Amino acid sequence: MVTLDVRPQLLDALSALRDRVAAARFPLPLAGAPRARANRDELLAQLDDYLVPRLREPEAPLLAVVGGSTGAGKSTLVNSLVGRRVSEAGVLRPTTRTPVLVCHPEDHHWFSGMRVLPDLTRVWVPHQESPEELLLPGENPARVLRIETADTLPPGLALLDAPDIDSLLADNRVLAAELLCAADIWVMVTTAARYADAVPWHLLRTAKEYDAALVTVLDRVPHQVVAEVSRQYAALLTKAGLGHVPRFTVPELPESAWGGGLLPATAVAPLRTWLVQQAQEPASRHHTLARTAHGVLDSLKARMPELASAAAQQYAAALRLTAAVEGAYDSEHARVRGRLNSGAVLAGDALKRWRAFPLDCTAPELLDALAESLAALLLCAVTAADERVDDSWRREPASGAPGLGGPDPSGDTAEHRIGMAVRRWRRELEEYAEDEIRELDRGTAPDAEAVAALVATALLGGRRARSAGEGLAERIGAHGALRLRDRGGRLLTEHVDRVMHTERERRLAPLDALEVHAEPQAELIAALSVLQKER
Repeated sequence: MVTLDVRPQLLDALSALRDRVAAARFPLPLAGAPRARANRDELLAQLDDYLVPRLREPEAPLLAVVGGSTGAGKSTLVNSLVGRRVSEAGVLRPTTRTPVLVCHPEDHHWFSGMRVLPDLTRVWVPHQESPEELLLPGENPARVLRIETADTLPPGLALLDAPDIDSLLADNRVLAAELLCAADIWVMVTTAARYADAVPWHLLRTAKEYDAALVTVLDRVPHQVVAEVSRQYAALLTKAGLGHVPRFTVPELPESAWGGGLLPATAVAPLRTWLVQQAQEPASRHHTLARTAHGVLDSLKARMPELASAAAQQYAAALRLTAAVEGAYDSEHARVRGRLNSGAVLAGDALKRWRAFPLDCTAPELLDALAESLAALLLCAVTAADERVDDSWRREPASGAPGLGGPDPSGDTAEHRIGMAVRRWRRELEEYAEDEIRELDRGTAPDAEAVAALVATALLGGRRARSAGEGLAERIGAHGALRLRDRGGRLLTEHVDRVMHTERERRLAPLDALEVHAEPQAELIAALSVLQKER
């Protein structure tokens, strides 16, 4: 017989694996991302709601979750197994809005805390009150677990009536899947009219994939076709590799017609007997617990590498997006340096102002024109880089992630940021000029703005500004001119580099905020390896 391994080392390895799964993120809209996110959430639910608490406390009551599609009669079945109405049943859909867990009064403490389904708020409801009436304002009834006790259930067995797995409400569908992940036994309910539908078969195949303890109930079967429907359903189960799964048939009765009454005890007696045996007969109980637990553990061998592969795809896509940004900005940065070396800034209005300086153009006017031309060059480079990025990203599905490639949410623009940076460069250049003038050993010091205008022209004008260097030397001397041009050149390089770096980082910031890293792939595989060794 398979034993339930509850060693501390295994629990530690499982907790570490759980943390790695929780840390995995799949924010980029790749083809496999929705499946990866769903697999991660389902795996977390199984680890948090079932496997870890079950291994920590193997003596806890056995939990049978009753699931199925709309109108299958789950609530009526639960009520009939308990012997009184504990779950709302009726013709309105969805009927089960708040999941209901029923246990023996002695087992109440196992479920009143956060041992299983820790994300659900517990409520205890008197029979005459609606659970919705006890919720806090704004609280979602789908995230509430209603606890009922009934001494008609034997100790060691709890039933959970889950919402419809095909509910019109998305929250109900998600919760139904989450609740099934907490089950020791999956009780799948379908009807004579819908036993071949795709939805219940998807869950049956999922239970088979995880090798969970599973039982099926064919509900509301008309007496005239009981034998034929049972035979066809059994054939379908056998074909799906589920022929060994216990099957129970509940006939169509007046009490089940409107979902409001209790079925006769004889109608559910075989199922009840089977469930009680699983909970109270030691060998059966141990086999059920070990099978479901080992089924989840065994499924990790395929599920963890799948998550790791999805994480690797996310990182590869993030690298491609990053490389497109860095390549575009590096190329434009190199083009800016080339344009600066060739004196491209001294053109248009700036060139006109230089030719008119100093007779018909003041130093501030020349500096204004040079600053505007430099800002235009940088803005043109940033715009061109962004256009190249946009063109490259259009071929990448991953670029469709929210926040990537959209306008700056702060409303700030590249034109404004670059204008601020250029004004800061001009101000610092003027301060350098003032520093150099203070070093002069002369009675009459030259105008600081004129010196700044000349050094700016020399730095930005290339060959066309050779006379600017000569004029600078005349005003502050050859050594001073050389020193100022060196300092000003370094300052210009620093500011240009900072502008291009800042704009590149702003373009990458939304991508960086998604935190798509290389580590999750290796961490997921490593966590699985450690767990496998402990097993």
